Amino acid sequence: MIKNYLKIAWRNLLKNKLFSSINVFGLSVGMTCCMLLLLYILSEVSFDKHQEHVDELYLVRSENVRFGGDKMDNPRAPSPYAQALKQEFLEVEQVSRAWLNFLEGKTLFKVQESGKTVKSIFETKGYHVDSTFFNLFSYHFTEGDPSTALSDPHSVVLSEDVASKLFGTVSALNKTVNIGGTDGNAENFKVTGVYRDESARSHIDARYFLPMTSGWVGNYLRQPDQNFSNNNMFYTYIRVKPGTDPEKFNQKLPAFVEKYAGKDTKAAGYKKHMTLLAVKDIHLFNKIAEIATPTTSATYLYVLASIALFTLLIACINFMNLATARSAKRAAEVGIRKVMGAGKQGLIGQFLGESMVLTFLALIFAVVSVILFLPIFNQLSDKNLLVSDLFKPEIVVAFILLALVTGLLSGSYPAFYLSVFNPLDVIKGKFVNSVSAVTLRRGLVVFQFVISIGLVVATMVIQGQIRFMRDQPLGFTKDQQIAIPLRSEQARKSYYSLRNEILQSNQVTGASGTSYYPGIKNPQDMSLYRGDQSVNEAAAVKTNYVAPDFMKTMGFEMAAGRMLSAEFPGDTNHKMVVNEATIKKFGIPLDKAVGSKLYFDIDNGKNQGIEIVGVVKDFHFADLRQAIEPYALLPHFANDFNYIITHVNGEDVGKVLSFLEEKWKSMVPDEPFSYSFLDEDFQRNYTADARTSRIVNSFTIISILISCLGLFGLAAFAAQQRIKEIGVRKVLGASIGSIVTLLSGDFIKLVAISIIVATPITWYVMDKWLQDFAYKIEIEWWMFGLAGALAVVIAILTVSTQAIKAALTNPVKSLKSE
Repeated sequence: MIKNYLKIAWRNLLKNKLFSSINVFGLSVGMTCCMLLLLYILSEVSFDKHQEHVDELYLVRSENVRFGGDKMDNPRAPSPYAQALKQEFLEVEQVSRAWLNFLEGKTLFKVQESGKTVKSIFETKGYHVDSTFFNLFSYHFTEGDPSTALSDPHSVVLSEDVASKLFGTVSALNKTVNIGGTDGNAENFKVTGVYRDESARSHIDARYFLPMTSGWVGNYLRQPDQNFSNNNMFYTYIRVKPGTDPEKFNQKLPAFVEKYAGKDTKAAGYKKHMTLLAVKDIHLFNKIAEIATPTTSATYLYVLASIALFTLLIACINFMNLATARSAKRAAEVGIRKVMGAGKQGLIGQFLGESMVLTFLALIFAVVSVILFLPIFNQLSDKNLLVSDLFKPEIVVAFILLALVTGLLSGSYPAFYLSVFNPLDVIKGKFVNSVSAVTLRRGLVVFQFVISIGLVVATMVIQGQIRFMRDQPLGFTKDQQIAIPLRSEQARKSYYSLRNEILQSNQVTGASGTSYYPGIKNPQDMSLYRGDQSVNEAAAVKTNYVAPDFMKTMGFEMAAGRMLSAEFPGDTNHKMVVNEATIKKFGIPLDKAVGSKLYFDIDNGKNQGIEIVGVVKDFHFADLRQAIEPYALLPHFANDFNYIITHVNGEDVGKVLSFLEEKWKSMVPDEPFSYSFLDEDFQRNYTADARTSRIVNSFTIISILISCLGLFGLAAFAAQQRIKEIGVRKVLGASIGSIVTLLSGDFIKLVAISIIVATPITWYVMDKWLQDFAYKIEIEWWMFGLAGALAVVIAILTVSTQAIKAALTNPVKSLKSE
């Protein structure tokens, strides 16, 4: 029987090539979209799931609440917490801290082999961790022993990629590497391990690991004044004993914090609340924007899943519409089968079988399409998904289930609809499409275009917001600014000489040192308060130590007072320029700001005042998702800036870069010259939004294409059904235009209804999306008007091709049988 069903299904496919092609193509495109997005979503939800002890691993996160009311979620903690947790709780089996270097963006690695020149490379994403780290986290070592790899203060563990860059194909184990900057203080380290890169599967995207006792952080930890309130800069992980209830553990933490940190935090003017966050949940914990790596919103994954589902639904609706529309063609077959004794279940089985044949044929095309388009999708999504991922058992099962669900979903209604025909009516020729079937078809067309119009509006809103963020004035000169990092002691000591050499070029209008610059992460802040306030009323103010001419180089605008300048030798660390947000936060009028002081606590309950010498107009030092917060610029004269910002005015930037590289090599010959453009660094903050835009754009086009395919099929069938009516109208003198209008009118009405339904839904969804941005565009009425007009034009073009074809048909041919 099944063989017979399959044979009939195959014959029907070949008999109706146009409708079969539309269905197979539509379903395969829908399934391709679903598969690609499924691979992406599975990749996102699988972060850290490979860890051997994943169910026992937790990050200790905290919420710092200032007595003035300000709150800040912090994934990091001061250094003493790790050991205190191990000491206090029997449930804690092991602990480890991780410190990601916030002082520098890149670290210099140098290898000197006998008889060869020095090989130098810059590397990123280095973590200092405790020697117990690999007892918590699982890394596949290809060389070395993870249990002892970080026992020596001068050991380093490299990813395979870094090891390959430094040593080629030979073994890296026990080789010596000189590591510069604050990571290694230009000291030699022995390679004690090499591991396979796990950054695509873990929130810790490390390219190398160093011991917590080495480099700048090692020196910091050896200082005697460690406490439980200052320098929240260590990711603190615990591995609990199996069976430990995290909720019960959380209930014990307030007493723990009070015991160990109560005195310190109270003196610092805030209260700390600590809770556990499961490591397997970190990547989707978007209450904190970054936990070692940027987190992802679960809502974003729901949106992608919805897009995938809706795209597939549109394809399934095409199948259902075309199958029910063509029911009159199958009615005689159903009638005869029923007269011959076929039961309802048998007919349902036959029609579902046809649906399954179509679906699995579409699945084959979809798998081939996924393989072909995966590299393009990787570019769209900034992922590195592999073709081999398609053949993992869980993925294969997911795809087969997807095909079964698609087949059942698209074939169920037509199967039940066709199986209940009355054989006597059919054989007597009294069969007509029911009102309910026609209504359902129209409803499904409306649903398709609601999705398509919604995606078009979403595309316009997302692109509009990205353009707004790209073009919004930032409060400083962002173009033609070149950032040159100073990543070693030698480079920092050469700052003044290098700056003076750079300024010799007539194409350079300014060059100045800074710890940080707008667009990159700045972790430094101070707790400040007015003279008539106490430390309990202190507020956090971002701080940046800069050379005296930095503000002029950046093109900041002053609201009051003056800039920091070398012309004022009295500008020391007890002077500062603040932004407008700072004086608003402290309730200081602009006309009284210059000369005012803000205070911070130092040792033994004493405080120190910093005088405001100028107020700079608010500028964006972070992306436009974040509101402008209090910010202070303090003068710095030592040779330990992280960057030189160089402002150029020439059009030949390549020539300027060659000049800068030449000067660099003359001053710092052992280090590669590197640079970045400040405006590009700022735009990198919107990488996730640009990725969302690319994905939504692509799937909008695909959903419109599939909707048009269905509309084309329905229009073709409608023209075929009304061929005799069209013939009569032409004989009676109807023009081609009136016939096209007649056939197109019904479909245009459906699109108009779709616009009305889609408008409030899309407005609500996109307004919610925009709430994530402190500075955002308004959703304008013209976006819906343009999307609606586009939908109408596409519908007219799609339907009119069939309408014109029907209108041009010779009426003699259509009426010759009458």
